[in-house]
Amino acid sequence: MITWLSPLGAVLGAVLALGLYLIARGAPLTRGPDLSARIEPYLDRAPQPSRLLHQDRSEVRFSQVLTPLATSLARRLDRVLGGAESVRSRLMRADATESAEGFRIQQVLWAITAAVLMAFAGSLLWWVRGVSLPVLAIVVGCAGIGGAMARDALLTRAAVRREHRIMAEFPALAELLALSVTAGESTVQALERVSRLSSGALSTELDTALSAARTGTSLPEALQGISNRTGLAPVARFVDGIVVAIQRGTPLGEVLRAQAQDARESARQSLIEEGGKREIAMMIPVVFLVLPVTVVFAAYPGLALLQLSI
Repeated sequence: MITWLSPLGAVLGAVLALGLYLIARGAPLTRGPDLSARIEPYLDRAPQPSRLLHQDRSEVRFSQVLTPLATSLARRLDRVLGGAESVRSRLMRADATESAEGFRIQQVLWAITAAVLMAFAGSLLWWVRGVSLPVLAIVVGCAGIGGAMARDALLTRAAVRREHRIMAEFPALAELLALSVTAGESTVQALERVSRLSSGALSTELDTALSAARTGTSLPEALQGISNRTGLAPVARFVDGIVVAIQRGTPLGEVLRAQAQDARESARQSLIEEGGKREIAMMIPVVFLVLPVTVVFAAYPGLALLQLSI
């Protein structure tokens, strides 16, 4: 009975020690003053209203307790994994609202959730079948790493999906822009018309560039932001052509028509490449599923007759 309770007692003791450590770490006597508490006496504040007129009912939330711990773990994860520039680039390509630090915090939360779920399932197996604790600890650690990697894979998938949507919208928007400029509109008017009449990821990027141009940024710099955010070579070539035409004063209609034709050719080439990949993928079920079944149906009657004759 004592040997059966010793692992459970060790786990409970470790949880109790961790809780006492967190309480002692967060106590006012051991917690140092933060930046806001140090500079608050030197700031001018409005007179506080009477407590009889204002009743503060603020409560401490569970998220406020976990935020400092999650932030610290996210910083350590970023130092271990690195690749902050890659994360920022993929967040920009996926049009995500969170920052790189927020993404690392999400990775930590995913890792903790996966580890807790695996620990719960492993504790049930340990209770029923007596699974080895070192093996269970290794599995829980692998589950945490898998949770962090799964969040990273989801970010990459979101960025790739948005790039596919942009490339699907790109030829039509390029032709609309070429028609607008050929009809006599200026570059800004053509961009505003195309962004207003269309909807999608690329039109959103056009709206962002026009908003930056209205706030004082030059139009070439605002358009260069589209290629920097998307990271797609056809879009970058298209933007470079518009920028060069604006800066050098060349006829923009001919440039846009050529760029639209290049966009159509790029889309057609992408479809051909995707068709080739799908054709190779279709060979897998044909070779490993349909062909063996056909061979079995063709050879089984003859084998049955041979067995009967023998």
